[in-house]
Amino acid sequence: MTARRSRRSAVYAALALGLAGSLALTGCNSHSSKSKKSSSSSSKTKKRRIIGGGAAAAGAGAGAASRRVTDCRPSSYKVTFSQQTGPQSHVTVKFKNTTSSACRVYNAPLLRFNNAKDPLPLFQGKPSELAGTRNTVPANGYVYAVIPTNTAATKGTEQKSVTVDFMGLSASSRTYGPAVVDFAEKRLHISVGKSKVTDWFTSVHGAEVAAGVGK
Repeated sequence: MTARRSRRSAVYAALALGLAGSLALTGCNSHSSKSKKSSSSSSKTKKRRIIGGGAAAAGAGAGAASRRVTDCRPSSYKVTFSQQTGPQSHVTVKFKNTTSSACRVYNAPLLRFNNAKDPLPLFQGKPSELAGTRNTVPANGYVYAVIPTNTAATKGTEQKSVTVDFMGLSASSRTYGPAVVDFAEKRLHISVGKSKVTDWFTSVHGAEVAAGVGK
């Protein structure tokens, strides 16, 4: 009986050791699987963050490109003329930016009345001598230039049309245009003689003061 009990005890001990080893292996495998899943999840999260960050950067770059200010370009409906009479008589040149984004104008408009060979002289000097002043015109905003006509010589005679060019960044070599404004077609009476035109200004009062016809 004693020998039998000893053998049974040995068998039971061996079974217990085997079961414990199996449970230990199961636990290790489970922990390893969880670690792999956690590592995989972390890797996917990092990839998502990297991809998301790249998309955000690309979006920011596209937004910056869309906000880049381009040069304004003249047309017969964007550039208008009006003449004020009296002791401070003058012609106002107005440009409207009809687009949904800002644009930029440089120096002064180049105006050739009645197909003249040369444009009207500029208050600030010859185009090649200008420093390259610029004005940013917001969407649906305006800029103004003024031609004084408060003497007989500057008022001259009534004009039939004007050809408008816009200076580019390099005032002496690059312009945008031309746009032709037909005064007869628009039923306008514009008289200009031996006068000059101011730079572009963001306010009509500023242009009038520069032309010597504003207070």
